[in-house]
Amino acid sequence: MEDEADLFEDAVSVSSISSESAQKKGKPYISLSHCTVYHSIQDIQSQQSNTEENQMVATMHQPVGSNSESHENMILTSPSMFLDEGHSVDFVLVWTDSSEACNKDALKKREVFEHRLEEEGLILEREQNRSLHFIKIHAPVEVLGRYAEILKLRMPMRKFDGPEDIEEPSFDIMLEVKSMVRRLVEFVLVNPTVFHPQEHRLTAEFNREKIYLFDVDSENFFTAAVRTTVVDFILERMQFSEDNKTPFCFGVNRLISEGVYSAAYPLHDGDYRQEGCLRHSLHKEWASIRKWIMYQPIDHIKEYFGIKFGLYFAWLGFYTHMLIPAAVVGLICFFYGLATMYSNTLSEDICNRRLNIVMCPLCDTCRYWNLTDACDYARVTYLFDNSSTVFFAFFMSFWGTLFLELWKRYSADITHHWGLSGFDLQAEHPRPEYLARLRDAKYKPKINVVTQTEEPYVPFWKVRVPATILSFSVVLLLITVAVGAVFGVVLYRMASVGPKSIFEGQNKIILIPATAAVINLVCIMLLNYLYDWLAVKLTEMELLRTQTEFDDSLTLKIYLFQFVNYYTSIFYIAFLKGKFVGYPAKYNRVFGWRQEECNPGGCLMELCIQLAIIMVGKQAYNTVLEMVIPLLFKWWNTFKIKTGLQAEDKENGKIKKQWTEDYKLLGWGPRGLFPEYLEMVLQYGFVTIFVAAFPLAPFFALLNNVLEMRLDAKKFLRFYRRPVPKRVKDIGVWFCILDILGRISVVTNAFIIAFSSNFIPRIVYMMTVSQDHTDVGFLNHSLAYFDTAHFSHSLTNIPHVDICRYPEYRNPPWHERPYKRPLIYWHILAARLAFVVVFQNVVSFVMMAVQWLIPDTSRHLRDKIRKEAYLTNEIIIDQERKRAQAMNRGQVGSGDFLKGELNAMANTSNRLAYKRKKLNDAEEIPLSDLHIV
Repeated sequence: MEDEADLFEDAVSVSSISSESAQKKGKPYISLSHCTVYHSIQDIQSQQSNTEENQMVATMHQPVGSNSESHENMILTSPSMFLDEGHSVDFVLVWTDSSEACNKDALKKREVFEHRLEEEGLILEREQNRSLHFIKIHAPVEVLGRYAEILKLRMPMRKFDGPEDIEEPSFDIMLEVKSMVRRLVEFVLVNPTVFHPQEHRLTAEFNREKIYLFDVDSENFFTAAVRTTVVDFILERMQFSEDNKTPFCFGVNRLISEGVYSAAYPLHDGDYRQEGCLRHSLHKEWASIRKWIMYQPIDHIKEYFGIKFGLYFAWLGFYTHMLIPAAVVGLICFFYGLATMYSNTLSEDICNRRLNIVMCPLCDTCRYWNLTDACDYARVTYLFDNSSTVFFAFFMSFWGTLFLELWKRYSADITHHWGLSGFDLQAEHPRPEYLARLRDAKYKPKINVVTQTEEPYVPFWKVRVPATILSFSVVLLLITVAVGAVFGVVLYRMASVGPKSIFEGQNKIILIPATAAVINLVCIMLLNYLYDWLAVKLTEMELLRTQTEFDDSLTLKIYLFQFVNYYTSIFYIAFLKGKFVGYPAKYNRVFGWRQEECNPGGCLMELCIQLAIIMVGKQAYNTVLEMVIPLLFKWWNTFKIKTGLQAEDKENGKIKKQWTEDYKLLGWGPRGLFPEYLEMVLQYGFVTIFVAAFPLAPFFALLNNVLEMRLDAKKFLRFYRRPVPKRVKDIGVWFCILDILGRISVVTNAFIIAFSSNFIPRIVYMMTVSQDHTDVGFLNHSLAYFDTAHFSHSLTNIPHVDICRYPEYRNPPWHERPYKRPLIYWHILAARLAFVVVFQNVVSFVMMAVQWLIPDTSRHLRDKIRKEAYLTNEIIIDQERKRAQAMNRGQVGSGDFLKGELNAMANTSNRLAYKRKKLNDAEEIPLSDLHIV
């Protein structure tokens, strides 16, 4: 092997137990600190071999500023260094001089925890400033390499001689179209001078035995995201009990909940106002409202926040762009209704005073009213209930399918570009809480089919099924409570119609629905807090293996509740209100109150009001909370720091310490991006499920998301600590929820058009009743007659009114079967059901055609993945052959060969260490001997 200036290769340690001996035992061998909660059920003990060949340990020294995002002037200006400026700060623990953190038990836990972190190989530096204590953590390269192998991180490979680059096809129509579109929208693309395009590199799962394959001599091989991920993995699993027998005595999160530590977080790479750091570039170019039209620098967002956050913003940006055609078509439909408002026969007949149509009372003690009183209401209703509604509902069903299919292709491109194509969730390490709960369980372990290691196993039928049934039974109970709250709002609406209502006159038509929607919104917010807390407890009972499974189950529970909480009142107006009222001589009552009736123009306007208030009100409420609460927390933390810290010395070129500045910020908590996804997916439900009743929903969603994207960016960069990067392959269970919402939207929009609007009755009237096949006379045809003499004696009637009208299809009182359903009613019902069937089948056919035409991954991407896999294997085989030839020519064994490599690397390390010592006067730090096979 060539003598290269490779710092990481100095840290390669040869296992004390060879691979061959481990394979002979028939099971994988993992040797780690016995204080770490790891993924195997096997006893994890350190084993040493006495043979001379297997006691080779290489020493190393950490390169200065190896995790820096910007390497220029890092030693002089970086706020993320140890005091000796020799090690980067990869993580920070904070505790205060409070009574809770200074008691004897807390001091002992903290001492044991930090001692074991040092035993694991981490380097700690302690700093105190009055009442705040900071423990800065640095992960040496040896620790990073060891855990990169444990976590199966894919790292960039070296550039070898040969055809590494993937040849692009000579001609591809889609690539040509993309190139043309790119030229047209070049003015909104990411500025390449600020965010340099990232080169796509071949990657492979990191393996220290094949260290020669990886580009470890690059300046930033272990990025800040990798360093943070490794340290967080150790912190989450490290024991803090001396006896190691207490099940839940591990993890920094538990220490924070017990008050032993106040916070644990990675550092931002500088102040957002400080030029030269990625945080400043993102804040200036991405988080600015003025840059709302620009594309997002997704690759750099991923580098700074991690893959999970990068995928969220990629999905949010893609969703927002897809809303543009939906918003344009919705506006066209709205303006079409606005332009033809005064040519609508139904609303003009309602406003025609010459018809003098007297309507039956709306409550038992109400007076008769003239139909012209609903003139304005009918005209506004026409804006959302016109002939373009059917087209828009069909368009949005097609749009929902196209959105999901295009997102699958786009996310496949992103995950491949980020090196996640081969990421298998089954290889994810178990949750430490899961291991702790099963620590003393007497269940037979099982072999993980991916990692081939033994893991604790929870019996499916004996444990998982009962726990899941209990969990979702409680969920159904709370969903019933949410439905009950909506039923209470409905009763309020029924009671408000009477003469004792606080609303009088014609204002009832608008004020009652508006106040009911506000009350419903308040109930939604109150129930959310109770349910969120309970959902976490229920999910813990299910004993889910990985954090991904836990998050998906929790997400499903909370979304089920939120779905009922937000949408029940809307479903009531769309499908129940006014459908089972009865008729004046025989009203159907609930607790003695008459059910609500729809206006002669239909319930669509009221449904539109409900949608607008809940959707727009919720978005406004969330936007205020998302910006105000983090700001208040930052002010409060700043106040505590100013009263608990000495004034920082800014003389002699010193700058603010980043760990102090970040402590002022708001922590992420265990939920992470869940509130952000939930807000957007609920909005997606409003946009798709009820879009036939509110064509402006995509437009308002687009306006909100344009601001949401930039405000979220500003919030994350300014008011929140830097999150721990998480590896995910996609947006998880949220995609399944979006897919289900798309299928539900087809059914709901079909039923809204068929049963909540006048579209079908008007078509049937024009085709079977009208002589000239127009809708002239439709209003009179849709209103039934009632003889006021048939009212109950308890009602107060006006003597001179003999006949009143009500919106129903029933025989007149002079018919031989008075007040019974006429034949036209059954014709209309059959037409409505037929429309639902045809609409769903046509949309389903279109959806299948779209799914067939747009596969999950493009042919070009599939070919590229196969080519990269082939090239990676060829490189590995070629390098192995060269190593074998070198050993054969030297006529030495593998052990001697490794000794020679290690000696060469040690010489290289000594030379580089001497140069660093002269520059930084830093001491070399010996490493602990930890091995993995």
